[in-house]
Amino acid sequence: MTDSVRAATPPGVRPREAATHCPYCALQCGMVLRDTGQRVEVLPRQFPTNRGGLCQKGWTAAELLDHPDRLTTPLLRDRRGGEPRPASWDEALDRVAAGLRAVQDRHGRDAVAVFGGGGLTNEKAYALGKFARVALGTRHIDYNGRWCMSSAAAAGLRAFGVDRGLPFPLADLGRADTLLLVGANPAETMPPLLRHLTDQRERGGRLIVVDPRLTATARLADLHLQPLPGTDLAMANALLHIALTEGWLDRAYLADRTTGFDEVRQTVAGYWPAEVERLSGVPVADLEATARALATVDRAIILTARGAEQHAKGVDTVTAFINLALALGLPGRPGSGYGCLTGQGNGQGGREHGQKADQLPGYRRIDDPAARAHVARVWGVTPEALPGPGVPAYQLLDSLGTATGPRALLVFGSNPVVSAPRATRVESRLRDLELLVVADFLRSETAALADVVLPVAQWAEEDGTMTNLEGRVLRRRALREPPPGVRTDLDVLAALADRLRRRAPSRRLPGEPHRGNGPPTPDGGGDGRRHGGASFPTDPRAVFEELRRASAGGPADYAGVTWERIERDEGVFWPCPDPDGPDTPRLFAASFPTPDGRARFHPVTHRPAAEPVSAAYPLHFTTGRVLAQYQSGAQTRRVAALRRAAPGGFVELHPDLADRLGVADGDEVRVVSRRGELVAPARLSPAIRPDTVFAPFHWPGAARANSVTNDAVDPISGMPEFKICAVRVEPA
Repeated sequence: MTDSVRAATPPGVRPREAATHCPYCALQCGMVLRDTGQRVEVLPRQFPTNRGGLCQKGWTAAELLDHPDRLTTPLLRDRRGGEPRPASWDEALDRVAAGLRAVQDRHGRDAVAVFGGGGLTNEKAYALGKFARVALGTRHIDYNGRWCMSSAAAAGLRAFGVDRGLPFPLADLGRADTLLLVGANPAETMPPLLRHLTDQRERGGRLIVVDPRLTATARLADLHLQPLPGTDLAMANALLHIALTEGWLDRAYLADRTTGFDEVRQTVAGYWPAEVERLSGVPVADLEATARALATVDRAIILTARGAEQHAKGVDTVTAFINLALALGLPGRPGSGYGCLTGQGNGQGGREHGQKADQLPGYRRIDDPAARAHVARVWGVTPEALPGPGVPAYQLLDSLGTATGPRALLVFGSNPVVSAPRATRVESRLRDLELLVVADFLRSETAALADVVLPVAQWAEEDGTMTNLEGRVLRRRALREPPPGVRTDLDVLAALADRLRRRAPSRRLPGEPHRGNGPPTPDGGGDGRRHGGASFPTDPRAVFEELRRASAGGPADYAGVTWERIERDEGVFWPCPDPDGPDTPRLFAASFPTPDGRARFHPVTHRPAAEPVSAAYPLHFTTGRVLAQYQSGAQTRRVAALRRAAPGGFVELHPDLADRLGVADGDEVRVVSRRGELVAPARLSPAIRPDTVFAPFHWPGAARANSVTNDAVDPISGMPEFKICAVRVEPA
């Protein structure tokens, strides 16, 4: 705990406390907040995921509540390029509503887009999707979770019929005899999870880590596999090849619980370990040891994370590891299975309730007529009034301001100027918009470009729910009211919806289908009631009650989840269709949620990175996180203790590479790709491969790693290839 939150409560002042959860990663560590009247303290809380532990980010989270950079009044620009000025809420909201109306009147409904975030509560994510489709009538909504979980989600859906990051409780990690982590570094990204790895080690379990770098997590491993970035798929196929050759498959499980293995068997037959060693750099002996460790124990778990998933073949890479898990008979057994480590705080719930381009609440598909009918009934509109699917996040951002793309964008809970791939291009697209509106509590790099900035509440100032990496629905509890001048995101959406409801009927453009609730009028505007019978509650509990109804019967069914039950049971695992029935901590125990109850194998083959190295760009570039920073850094870079621990970006180089380049530790170097460059101090380390360089992605400006990254995307998930591109490195 930092000095700023250790001070004793003044005599005679009764502290106010709230048992809640950390605002950062998907572990959603339990914590207690205490308002002493002078400051907010962070205290430990015993909760199943973190068991009282917090990382440095969690201990310092309350320091942002009263930070001097906190926004407490709306900001408006009177002209492009002008300085923003303070404004009243009425002026700001009127400006936004008028701007949205003008853009849609000129260019059509889809000329307005919405971009959300994986840190929004379930209630806000749900309301944002509803707002986009009902109040705005646009198909263009997506969120930054597309860059986090989309590949693992797509792979899970096609194999298991459902997407839940961990289909088992986190405590299962401690029961595994072998745990394989692929592209995951929880020692830095979610340190309290290591308590479960400690349990596993104390039971005699074995930890194997796959990562191109010798990370803090890899240093804890019994075996570290250090492949060339982008070769994880080939390695997974080789592991299955070995298990097949050695006769280690679970034949009864294959026969009773799966379908499609024959085609996968034919595919992996060609992945000879010696060939994969030449491709990946992982020795045959290590591949064989890994296969044996997974296949010859009672309980084994395979976990993937962004290192394996953030590729233009991320869905197929995850599928290869799912194939391996299925062939060994792991999913559905206690202490065994496949899972992925969700990243953002509500990365799980945020992808379930409607802020994805192709999705309606309850993880329903927006192109499913039955799903549209169900959600339309809950919302009080007709199914025909709902727009169709939008486009994935990068495609959406790359189209902004163009002749065929949106001309206005509303951003909630995201900072794409720092976090998007090919960020220089995305920043340019944002500047081309006719209207950019950002709701945030700090002036992020994206908010700095906005025409309108709306100051909104922080995590300790709002009630709601989050869904952690286990699929456990949790309660976020408010400690205090927002500061004067600050509103919640739900307040903002309701106020904008009310203003848009009062608008005159909008003109449909030629060829745009009628989607109103009544017959078309001569001007093409329908009955003019853009919201039909929909309402936009501002009370989070009321929104959650509506979410329960909207999700009922869907894959992510929250109908049986209540705030009271969450508090009584330390969270509720979805699906939970009945308030009086059980929840589902462990999926797949008896069957899979597919039409025939069986999991599906899918044959996948290795393909090279989207951008190969060349004479001009001879090195591989990869990105990741550091312990003291989080995501785009807009929050953590403002916390003094975290800034001291990680003051700026860097470029990690192997000493042999640095010697060839004539670079010493601490020298400024320039990393150049076909899309842009970054400049940061060199950090020499033998922990990285000599053919690969690494930079963290938390910083803007010259050190912005995503100026360099590739915008090639996975054809199924839309995931950009953050984790590998071709670069050259030179002294700055």
